[in-house]
Amino acid sequence: MSASDLTELAGPGQRGQAPDAGGGGAPAAPRPRKAKRGRRPLRTRLHRDWPLLVMTAPAAVLVVIFHYIPALGNIIAFQDYNPFLGDNPFEAFIHSDWIGFGNFQTLFEDPAFWDAVVNTLTITLFQLVFFFPLPIFLAILLNSVVSGKVRGFVQSVVYLPHFFSWVLVVTFFVQMLGGAGLLAQQLREAGLQPWDIMTNPDTFIVLVTAEGIWKDVGWGAIVFLAALSAIDQNLYEAAAADGAGRWRRLWHITLPGLRPVIVLLLILRLGDALSVGFEQYILQREAVGRQAAEVLDTFVYYNAIATQQWGLGAAAGLFKGVVGLVLILVANKLAHKLGEQGVYQKI
Repeated sequence: MSASDLTELAGPGQRGQAPDAGGGGAPAAPRPRKAKRGRRPLRTRLHRDWPLLVMTAPAAVLVVIFHYIPALGNIIAFQDYNPFLGDNPFEAFIHSDWIGFGNFQTLFEDPAFWDAVVNTLTITLFQLVFFFPLPIFLAILLNSVVSGKVRGFVQSVVYLPHFFSWVLVVTFFVQMLGGAGLLAQQLREAGLQPWDIMTNPDTFIVLVTAEGIWKDVGWGAIVFLAALSAIDQNLYEAAAADGAGRWRRLWHITLPGLRPVIVLLLILRLGDALSVGFEQYILQREAVGRQAAEVLDTFVYYNAIATQQWGLGAAAGLFKGVVGLVLILVANKLAHKLGEQGVYQKI
């Protein structure tokens, strides 16, 4: 029998296939080819997306002006920078001596720098445990309030401290918890010894965390309230119809709905692990001492800006930025392994 006869017997669905080598089984069906999607030309995409590009252009210009262009100043970290050389900053860049990693060597050999780094990371870790979850709990609590008037009143009260300056916040705590504050006076009237809170270096980390909670816990709940409003209410109704109680609905519907936002904000917070603030700590540094209140930002101020060692300050800032970038990349990679999108996701 010829090959053409075999082709006719195989039928239209199996033509063009080689017979099975074993002779016993039917030949495998051909795999369908994936259609190649051609990338649209740039002109077509610009014509399609120009309204979006116009809307994002002002934000992109601001980012370039206030972030990318100033980032070029990191060259100071590798120079013995003197701003008084030349008539403008550009000439100062040119005429300043290039010292390579000399500023970094000076920075890393200073024990005070590592004390500041340890204090900063300790405060960050403490606040991640005792501060970061509180806006989530507050948002869930506010979302469960039935009365709109009560919810609006509570939101106004807890949002208001965010707009206070740190000077006012620290002053408020001094008036309440200081040696001559309200709490100390009440304890003295009761014949008790007043607590040493505002000047105790051992409890300073608790103090600054409490100040941060009072100031920003309400403001931080706004993002989680928005995420809660995006959860489909039909899920709660279906779960209640199936007999799920309040706690089971919270565990299986509310928290999974908040998980992407929680992961995103946690990654961003890790990126700022070496940035716990400046004004709050410099206001209380003299009261509790440098060993307790010195963080990386205050170290840069006292050891670089106040002494006009601009290269040393730039080196510390560059170190902080590199560490933050590494933490974001690692945390984002871990989020991808856990099935979350994170800050960005590869297409």
